[in-house]
Amino acid sequence: MEFSHKSVLLEETIDALNIRPDGIYVDCTCGGAGHSREILKRLSGKGRLIAIDQDPDAIAVIKERIGSDSRVTVVHDNFSNLRKILDSLDIDRVDGVLADLGVSSHQLDTAERGFSFHNEAPLDMRMSQEGMTAADIVNTFSADELTAIFRDYGEEKFARRIAANIVACREREEIRTTTALAEIIKEATPAATRRTGGHPARRVFQALRIQTNLELQRISETVGDMFGVLNVGGRVAIITFHSLEDRIVKKAFTSFCKGCECPPDYPICVCGKKAQGSLPFKKVLPSEREIEENQRSRSATLRCVERIREKE
Repeated sequence: MEFSHKSVLLEETIDALNIRPDGIYVDCTCGGAGHSREILKRLSGKGRLIAIDQDPDAIAVIKERIGSDSRVTVVHDNFSNLRKILDSLDIDRVDGVLADLGVSSHQLDTAERGFSFHNEAPLDMRMSQEGMTAADIVNTFSADELTAIFRDYGEEKFARRIAANIVACREREEIRTTTALAEIIKEATPAATRRTGGHPARRVFQALRIQTNLELQRISETVGDMFGVLNVGGRVAIITFHSLEDRIVKKAFTSFCKGCECPPDYPICVCGKKAQGSLPFKKVLPSEREIEENQRSRSATLRCVERIREKE
């Protein structure tokens, strides 16, 4: 299977992990194995890599590209099950966790996966290829529910108008294709807005993808587990692609680094709280050269946190 995906912020992410040759590392979203292969280059024979992905297409490619390496364990699952996965492998702690939260080029460019509004395809959008599809959401959720999804996950200012048009159109016929939905969105978007900026369906498609895959819920629930399974000196590196994800990661990383909570006028600390983490850097963005070579990297942000002590 051809699985095309250019890893974003590749060198920066590998450097951020500060890899130990004999360490244990987890790639939570292995995809085309770009980051994973670079991790393996830095591991000795005693090192270990757990390569996770929820997409069966990706799992087939991962097994083909790195699965024969004795240091690699390939796991078909969602990274939200990180602790269960490690428990099943009798692994208590690891030295690094990586998550690239973007949609892979393979998923975007394979029309039948239904992620893109540029090509006619079933309205699917499931990364795992299991469960509720985007079409199920569009055809069954109420106007208020759709409005909230488009507003909260897509930051779409015409969310209510678009949701109302979707509900009106589906009463005549179910909405089952990407192009049908894109046209409905276009019809509900004011002409002046359509003449400026990008395609009017972009934000709604982003919002539907997030809802279909429960993306924000899963990263919010799991970022604590990622930090919690680290050895002291281990690091979590996460690449996000929009402000909603980045806000969750930034807030969580900041909380790990928070220490004393005593009022500033106290002469000594009485709460006893100490920071468990530290930030090696604030954030890293793709270079102009990378953006020129890969336009899909332009919205990427890399953040990293290191565990500096055990929880007391």
